[in-house]
Amino acid sequence: MNRKGRIIAFFLIVLLLGGIIGTTTQGITKDIPLGLDLQGGFEILYEVEPTDDDQEVNKKMMEAVVQSLYKRVDILGVNEPVIDIEGENRIRVQLAGVSDQNEAREILSTTANLSFRSVEDEFYFGGSELVEGSAQQNFNEFNQPIVTLETKRNFSNSDYANFEELTREVSQLPSTPTAEVPYPQNLIVIWLDYQEGDSFAEEYGKEDPKFISAPSVSKPIPGTNVQIDGSFTVEEAKNLADMLNAGSLPAELTEVYSVAVGAQFGEQAFDKTVFAGILGVILIFVFMIIVYRFLGVIAVISLSAYIYLILLVFNLINGVLTLPGIAALVLGVGMAVDANIITYERLKEELKAGKTVASAARAGNKRSFTTILDANITTILAAIVLFIFGTSSVKGFATMLIISILLSFITAVYGTRLLMNLWIKSKALNNKPRWFGVNPNEIMDINKGEEVKPTFLGKTFDFVKHRKIYFSASILLVIVGAIFLTTMRLNLGVDFESGSRVQVMSDNQLTVEEVRSEFEELGHEPKQLVLAGDNEEMAMVRFDKVLTQEEIATVNNHFEELYGSQPSVSTVSPQVGQELAKNAVYAVLIASIGIVIYVAIRFELIFAITAIIALLHDAFFILALFSIFQFEFDITIIAAILTIVGYSINDTIVTFDRIRENLSLEKRVKTFKQLAEVVNKSLMQTLTRSFNTVITVVFAAVMLFVFGAQAITYFSFALIVGLIAGTYSSLFLAAQLWLVWRGRSIESNPIVQKKKKPSGGPQV
Repeated sequence: MNRKGRIIAFFLIVLLLGGIIGTTTQGITKDIPLGLDLQGGFEILYEVEPTDDDQEVNKKMMEAVVQSLYKRVDILGVNEPVIDIEGENRIRVQLAGVSDQNEAREILSTTANLSFRSVEDEFYFGGSELVEGSAQQNFNEFNQPIVTLETKRNFSNSDYANFEELTREVSQLPSTPTAEVPYPQNLIVIWLDYQEGDSFAEEYGKEDPKFISAPSVSKPIPGTNVQIDGSFTVEEAKNLADMLNAGSLPAELTEVYSVAVGAQFGEQAFDKTVFAGILGVILIFVFMIIVYRFLGVIAVISLSAYIYLILLVFNLINGVLTLPGIAALVLGVGMAVDANIITYERLKEELKAGKTVASAARAGNKRSFTTILDANITTILAAIVLFIFGTSSVKGFATMLIISILLSFITAVYGTRLLMNLWIKSKALNNKPRWFGVNPNEIMDINKGEEVKPTFLGKTFDFVKHRKIYFSASILLVIVGAIFLTTMRLNLGVDFESGSRVQVMSDNQLTVEEVRSEFEELGHEPKQLVLAGDNEEMAMVRFDKVLTQEEIATVNNHFEELYGSQPSVSTVSPQVGQELAKNAVYAVLIASIGIVIYVAIRFELIFAITAIIALLHDAFFILALFSIFQFEFDITIIAAILTIVGYSINDTIVTFDRIRENLSLEKRVKTFKQLAEVVNKSLMQTLTRSFNTVITVVFAAVMLFVFGAQAITYFSFALIVGLIAGTYSSLFLAAQLWLVWRGRSIESNPIVQKKKKPSGGPQV
């Protein structure tokens, strides 16, 4: 292919990509289901317990419960419900887009065990004698709402042969109240979920009795039709019919964890976070073009393809997009940018050394490949651990992060190089270093053997010289952080402490006193109450206790009537809170161990140990800041910490990879001074890459922090802090620790490199 043909091919590829992205993106994004945090709805974790002592919770029972729950969800008309079995005795139900959460809760958890009894609470027959699906909402002769049922022709689990035989006997009982028995006895009392100890005599006469209805029977009723009247509204009668048709649950369900998000909350969160994400991506694009000129344009093209591919793959795997998922997508752009920056900086280095554009591109691509591969593998390890140990929203984040890493590698390594090589092989960029962001005055004469001196903003720094200052600063920060953590501790959210969290939203500005008084009126004393939102139209309220289903319904109804929007309510039982805390610790430990093993294999054990010290330093720094500012620490912050673990080790590996490469270029390193020079040179060579990468990712995180939804504010803050801390630890801590540790034995055991082997480890 000639010069003109390659340039034409470049523009044809770009036009093809633009056409595909422009014409299909809307359809793809429209088909991606949104999580409950983006469209409202709720998620409940149930613990399954047997209804009878002789039953046991086994696989068959769990599957039967799931089938019953799916029947009940059908009544609600929810699209694509998610019901999963977790462990031996738990079921997680996720229902996005539910309009009436109180109704959904009641329909899901009510066992719907219908029983027909005497006024003395003797059992006549149960729901098993009803024809499946026969319950209907209807009207009686007085146009009052009723529920009609159909029984089986012959009873199999009753002392009576059929419904007619039962009504014949009941009709012969006294129909007139007496002084001893103040109600007729020819009644069939209809109970829903009758429990031992319930009594018709005690409930009779109450305004809201536990039993549903108690119709009198004056004569035998032939056939199989049953009528239930109980002063119902049309809606109550319909709900009862739906519940009966859904059947009784084969077990009891206890709610141990729940998250409910009002539709208004979800819509606002979606709009804000998408806007923040778009702003972050635009800033990244502008930065890349300003810094890398023509290469930046290529990066923008490949990053656009990357974002499109992520949405396409997520759609194909039927992924559910959540708030953390959007954050992972935006941060994934930062990961893809990092791969581009590593390649571009290596290419610029080779150009400054005096190489031709073609040879500079070959060398830059070759030497950056291993670095990008190592950095991506360590980040994906953290993402896999997140997926295994995380809750549903965290799993969504981890899924998006894993897809992001894989696709960023493909687009940044292969897509970018394809587009770049079309121009380079066309020779249209020969003798045009400014197109790559290289000043012609910086180019050395390769024939004279001039060496490129790495600089940052035109200056050189001696990082190694001041290592004791960095160590002292880190130690001081750790001590201060430890003091705050031991005295003030972390402000643990309900995820870890158990309790309830309620987010109240209003169209107008709220006050602490107003919201507190409303909750006190309902009999609830908030542990913590904080206003949020642009105009303080949102209140975040914490309670020590787990609100019951009835209390949640009361809170929802009260604030919906008051402010026109249902609150977002989350509850976590003590047992689940302890499990989440334990899983969080396991996640961090396992991710760290996995990274140590990988780095030890790819580099050497000393590299791995110093990298982990730097990694733990970054994680501790986030914990310390959350303790100092008393920001709420919930499960999403663990996701942020593990993401920072990936980014931190990513940055550290890029530095270590350059140290390893520079060591391979040295024949023999016999003194500490020589080793220090190698380390300092490596740090200077990677400084621009580290700075540019962290700036681009921080752009995205800052936009999420400033403009994103309230639910990911602290998550974004943790990312910003962690990204800055990770860059600091890579430059000033990990490499310096390795130098001190390895330097102690350098004179007695010098580093000898027998041959150049940039992709291998140093031979000791």
